[in-house]
Amino acid sequence: MKALLIARRELAGYLYTRSGYVILAVILALNGLFFNAFALGKAAERSATVLSHFFYYSSGFTLVASVFISMRLLAEERQAGTLPLLYSSPLEDRDIVLGKYLAGLAFLGVYLVCTLYMPLMIMVHGKVSAGHILAGYLGLLLLGSAALAVGTFGSALARNQMMAAIFTSVMLVALVLCWMLARITEQPLASVFSGLSLWNQHFPSFQAGVVHVRDVSYYLVLTYVALFGATRVLEARRWR
Repeated sequence: MKALLIARRELAGYLYTRSGYVILAVILALNGLFFNAFALGKAAERSATVLSHFFYYSSGFTLVASVFISMRLLAEERQAGTLPLLYSSPLEDRDIVLGKYLAGLAFLGVYLVCTLYMPLMIMVHGKVSAGHILAGYLGLLLLGSAALAVGTFGSALARNQMMAAIFTSVMLVALVLCWMLARITEQPLASVFSGLSLWNQHFPSFQAGVVHVRDVSYYLVLTYVALFGATRVLEARRWR
């Protein structure tokens, strides 16, 4: 599959350059500090509650990691002037977008694997179910995959990596804050804004160890729509 060739090339760019490890180290360090200060620091709480706090804070850092991972995917090619080389290769636009996205998703998966020691620490000192951990990490992966897809769309729109990070951050913040619009608007718009909320409406169930089909479907649909938009942006640029 052509997309896998792009993904392997892009993933090597993360693994064999300093920037990828810097992103990984900084986000992991901040996540660990928050985990120690605000999750483990509440010793009187039950282990399941501490684990829920871990997923709460980790969801925020997963969004931040997605912004930094995705900002280089397509914007770097345009900034360096190498995007025309991809256009001239025997690759379709969807292969380019999908390959870049899969590389970012794989690197995000590396980050999530590196956070496993935190829930394992909770298991050592208390009792938590494996199902709760699996559900929470499924939620983090789905949340991260959707945010990464939005970041791929933002990277396709931007001329450089900084603008890509700004575009992605604005779109993600808008999706996160949709629940506030739901509170101040009337039906049927309230239901629409509530359903679009990236975190408040769809992640808390994963945080509590519960998986709902509607939440899984939301993240998958958002991922598809964002990647479809990124593909259309590349197609529009190809014919300019």
